[in-house]
Amino acid sequence: MLTAKIGENAGLVWNALQGGALTVDAIKKATKLKVADLNMALGWLAREGKIAFTQADTDFLVTLL
Repeated sequence: MLTAKIGENAGLVWNALQGGALTVDAIKKATKLKVADLNMALGWLAREGKIAFTQADTDFLVTLL
């Protein structure tokens, strides 16, 4: 199921953010996710109120809430 895969990827993102805030590019490198998979995982976590985004130059900084 696609939903299960998105949930697994959200877990990868969550684990990457345990060390502190990261840019979207840094999360992509840390998790080795494809852009579409990363975006779905970030959307999942954002919808659940687990992460926040802050504009950082040309990228976004993502932090756990």
